[in-house]
Parts: sequence; structure tokens; C-alpha cells
Amino acid sequence: MLYHKPNPPRCVASSLVALAFSLAAVPGLAQSAPDTADPDATGSSRSSQIEDDLHNRNVDGSGLIVVTAPGLEQLDVLAGTSLVEGRELQREMNGQIGEILAKQPGVSATSFSPGASRPVLRGFEGERVKVLIDGIGAIDVSNTSADHAVSVEPLTAERIEILRGPAVLLYGSQAIGGAVNIIDKRIPTRRLNEPFHLDVLAEADTAYDLRSGAASLDLPLGEYFVAHVDGSYRNTGDLEVPGFTLSPALRADILADVAEETAEGNLEEAAELQEAADQRGILPNSYTETYSVNGGLTLFAGESNLGFSAGYYDSTYGVPGRPGTGHAHGDEGGEEGEGEGGEEQVSIGLKQFRADMRGELALGDGFFSMLRTRVGYSDYTHTEFEGDEVGTVFDVSGIEARAELIQNDSGRLGGTLGAQYYYRDFEAIGDEAFVAPNRTDQFAIFALQEYDLDSFQIEGAARYEMANIESVPLGVERDFDLFSGALSLVYEPGGDDRLRIGITGSRAERAPGGEELFANGPHIATQAFEIGNVDLTKESAWGLEGFVRGEVGPATVSVSVFQNWFDDYIFLQATGAEEDDLPVFQYLQSDADYFGIEGEVKLPLLQSDRFTLGADLRGSYIEAKLDDGTPLPRIPPFSALAALDAGFAGIDGRVEVQYFGEQDEIAPFETTTDDFTFVNVSLAFSPLRGNDLVRVMVKADNIFDVTGRRHASFTKDFVPLAGRNFKVSLLASF
Repeated sequence: MLYHKPNPPRCVASSLVALAFSLAAVPGLAQSAPDTADPDATGSSRSSQIEDDLHNRNVDGSGLIVVTAPGLEQLDVLAGTSLVEGRELQREMNGQIGEILAKQPGVSATSFSPGASRPVLRGFEGERVKVLIDGIGAIDVSNTSADHAVSVEPLTAERIEILRGPAVLLYGSQAIGGAVNIIDKRIPTRRLNEPFHLDVLAEADTAYDLRSGAASLDLPLGEYFVAHVDGSYRNTGDLEVPGFTLSPALRADILADVAEETAEGNLEEAAELQEAADQRGILPNSYTETYSVNGGLTLFAGESNLGFSAGYYDSTYGVPGRPGTGHAHGDEGGEEGEGEGGEEQVSIGLKQFRADMRGELALGDGFFSMLRTRVGYSDYTHTEFEGDEVGTVFDVSGIEARAELIQNDSGRLGGTLGAQYYYRDFEAIGDEAFVAPNRTDQFAIFALQEYDLDSFQIEGAARYEMANIESVPLGVERDFDLFSGALSLVYEPGGDDRLRIGITGSRAERAPGGEELFANGPHIATQAFEIGNVDLTKESAWGLEGFVRGEVGPATVSVSVFQNWFDDYIFLQATGAEEDDLPVFQYLQSDADYFGIEGEVKLPLLQSDRFTLGADLRGSYIEAKLDDGTPLPRIPPFSALAALDAGFAGIDGRVEVQYFGEQDEIAPFETTTDDFTFVNVSLAFSPLRGNDLVRVMVKADNIFDVTGRRHASFTKDFVPLAGRNFKVSLLASF
């Protein structure tokens, strides 16, 4: 289907912003402010964020996660939802969102480098996992390639939602595998009944040589306004790793090359390769430096509000090179430039200006109770440097907007209706610009409904999306009509939300991304020659998932079993060929099947007035193959985590053992990864007597200094995970 492609987003943005401003003129906004004595309205007490329940990471007290996506109370069509906040968020804090979530069931990370690690949900990554900021996409190029960092600063996040399953129904076809939603503080969502509110987080560690800090300040301005400002800074050196940086197989290959070069009399080349093979203890060129600043303002009137924010994000990080490709060597000082062997190091510098709007308009007691609007605009530049010279520049400007009408609860029926628009203008400039300039337009409408039958609930969701992807230089334009839907049947044995047993069937469709269609050239940062396919068709998947979530006796459980059947699945596959001395990776399309099981059990073992002890068990397994039985690339292996949480006299401790299995079911030209086990410990306490809003946490990760490599990583053979790491952090709220 062909449709009229909108002009670049200037006119769209201006009209949406004008609509947002018009909300302030609606009579409902002239209502008086809510009683500031109401803690739900003021949000002045942040103790719940500091002192979250030790054994039950829930929101509504029932053991069930209720996410911010409106309309459905429990949102079972997005099965396997998790929430990371409070003590857990402080414990897992990292500069990259993928590393923060890697201990959650069904979640891994791309772990390309310390400066770039994106979430992998149920084996899906890249174009199939959408990273959101309060429901709106990050609008960067992190989905384009694993070496591109997500332009989000986790230091200023309040909580992170993980939406596994058909999140496409809410957030777009690029969420066919799930979504990660970061809820931050840029736009105030609560009034204050105090002169100011200040949050501070500071961290330092040994393996990354980390020094970081962030502060967030909210100020009431008169009766109706709340202003916000935050800033953060993070700096790390070259990563400390256990043993050799190269995997045993790659090191053996490099040593064989050393022998060959020596036999041919190429002693200088042999010495450089020998140096790379012997590199240990430090991962060269893995430094990072990031800072961000944001400001926001919200108008509150009655049950309505309208807020805006603007912010700037700047990050520079090194890209470790694969030995033998001409970008392999570097000194240990963590500086840009040339390494010991005289080779130019690759680094990435990215900058993003972002503006956001968020509005809630109360509609009264009619069929709809609330109109929610959300708009985000991004101007993003990402530069890949070779030494001090500019290699490739990625420029992206884009806008995403959504509006949702929330239905009043009628006792039986509830839900939401919505529309979403997305525009992205992508351009890569330079001799090694491997993707042709392209523009993407998407418009969608969606609906979610929940019908309550006492002990049973029926939930349904549907989405229609139009997508247009065009590359003017190539003279190629593709149009796609996408239909997605899900139906969930849930049974509550006690009829009280304490335990939910259900099954969900889904159908999801995704249009190929611009990079999958138009890539054709060398990508130095990933050391690969990538080839797209302009004839790719849309991919679609049928899904079936069974789940149990809630309380079983004293335990809180969440277990899901799922199966996806893909038609025309798009994947990036090594071909075994070389181009420009780089391995060739090509986007291919075939039918594929995904099967997985993931779960989490929290069990209180001992509980008294002064002492608590609980167990936390998590695990996941994924199997993904093409129709002919060939395994898909970079699928995470079986993983499990077992932990004990204890609390005594205001001190909380945690000991955990995390196991990652061997992955030997691999795609052609892919390498295996060995199993490994990390042991981690942490201790949290409040140093000020009677003040639980100040918390110090000390922790030791990988205390036995074990070498670990994530199978989902493109760079697993020469970028191991961090070695033994001691870390201290301070979180305070005033």
C-alpha cells in the first residue's frame, strides 16, 4: 500500500506542541490543586524508593507487577514483566542499560564494550527490542549496531520496566521482542509540599576505575508549578579483566599467525600479533566518559498536568579492536590516539539534544477518564574516530509522539485507545558510511481492553501500523502495512489478584529497519563488512505463552513458558567471505522458531521483628533455530541465579551465585562460549541513625576473578566481562 508520506517533522512537531499548549486552556485545568497533605499527590516522601521491601519487588502489595502502561490493570498481554528500582537499581547500577538488567530472568546484554551494551530480551536484540524513556523511544542509533551506545543515563533513572513478549502492541513494530522502559525524573510527575527535594547518587569501583555522580533537584514554583534539574558525570578507565583478553580459540589462531609471519620473515608483524596474544589483565581502549544535564517544568492543575523537559547527553568511549584487523593494539592508559604498536585506535563520540513533552488531561466521569500525550524530539550525532581522524559520522533527527485515551473503570470493562507517530531521518557520512541515508515514517493506532469476569479476565490488544522507509540516494522506497494482536485469558484461583494463571496468544509483524535494507559497506567499529537487502519483506510471528504469577503459599513466583513461530525472520549472518580484509555479514531472511522458559521465585526463609532471611531464585533457557534446524546466532545459553537476602538492625546483605552455561549450539562461522560462574556479595546500610533516606552500599562482584564471556556479544572472543570488582555507592534523598 502507498500512502502520502508526511513532510519532515517540523510541521508535525509544531502542531503537536501547539496541541499540548492548548491543554492548558481547557477549563478543567483551572481547578484547584489537590490537597498537599495527600502523600499520593505530593510525592514528598521518597522513603518507599529507598526502603523497598527486601523480599518482594512489587508495586501494589500483591506480588504482581503493575507497569505504567495505562489501560490494563495487570497487562498480562505483556507476559513476563519485571521492575528494577530502589535497592536493586542501586546495586546493579552501570553506565549501560544492558548491564543493569543482565541478571533479570530472560535478559542478557550485547556487551560490545564497557561503553556500549544494549539489552537482549529472550534472545532478541537490535531492531526487535525498543529502549524507551517514559514510553517514548530513545531516538538514537543503538538499534543499528551493537557498538552504538544507548543515549540514556541510568544514574538519573527512578525505575526500569522490562516488558517481554508482544510489547509491539503498545510501542511499535520495533518492540516485537519486548521493550525496556526507563522512568526518569526529567518531567516532574508529582507536586511537592516541601521547599525542595534533592536526590544524590555517587559511585566508585576498582575494575572499571569508576568515578561517577549524579544529582536531581525538584523545586515547587508557586502553587501550580514544579521545576526540575539534574546532571550526571561518569568516568572509567580501561577495564580490568581476568587472564588473557582473547578467548583460547582466538588466541590459538593468533599464535598460529605469529608462527606463519615469523617463518616468512615478517618479524614486526609477528611481534605485534604476539603482543596482542599476550595481552592480559587490562582490556585496551575500553575507557568511557559521559555527562548529561536535563531541566524540566510541569504545570499542575486539578487532576491534569502538562510538563516539558530539555536535555543534553554526551559520551565518549573506546572500541576495543579485534587482533589482526589493524585496530587491535593499544596502551593501557585509556587515552585516545595510537597504541603501542602504532595502530590507530577506534573511539566513538556521541551527542544528543532531546526535548520532551508529557501531558495528562482529566476528562471527568464520561466514557474516557484521561487523555495522555507524550512527545519526544531528538537531534543526535555519533562520530566514529580512527585515532584523531573522523571516520564515519551518523546524524539522526527524529520525533515520536503518542496519545492515549484512558477509559473510566466501568466495573467490568477497562482499557485504552491510542495513536502513535514516529519519524527518523538517518544519514551516515564518510568513506566508511556503511548505510545509505534513509528516512522512516510510521503511524499507528492501537487498542487494549480488559474484561473482568470475577475469577477470570479476558484481555485483548490490537495494533495497525503503516511504515514507509525510503532512501533517496538509492532510489528505493518501501511501504508496509503491519497488523499485530494478542488475546489473554487469566484465571485467579482465589479471585483476589494474589495468584494469576494465564495463557496468551499473539500475532506480531515488523517492518525491516533502514539498516537491514540499505547497509552495504565496511563498519570499522564492529570490524565487519555489512550487507543489507532492499528486497526484505516484513517478518511476522505467531506466539503462545503460558504463565503463573503471584503468591503460592509464602513464595512469590513468576514463571513463563513461550513459543514463537516466525515467518520471514530477518537475521545478520556471517558468510565466511571477506571484503576489504573484513569478515562479511549479510542480512538474510528465513522461517525460525523460538522456545523459552524463564522464571523467578522469591521465598522468605526466616522472618522476625529484627531479622529476615529470604531466597531469590532466577533462571532462563532459550532455544532458537531456523526451520532447517540451524541455530540462530548469538542466542544466550541457559543461565541461573541463586541468592540469599538478609536484613538485621537496618543492615541488608545479599550473596548471589550466577551461572551461565556453555553455548555450543551455534550458527555457521560462530564461536562457542564456555560456562562460567560469578559469585557476588553486597551490603547496604544507613549510616545516619533514624534516617533511612541515606544509604551506603558496598559490594564485590566476581570475587573469584573468573573469566566470563557473553554469547550474545559480537566481541565475546576479545572482550571478556569485568574481573573482580569492589564498589561503593551512596544514595541520599533530602
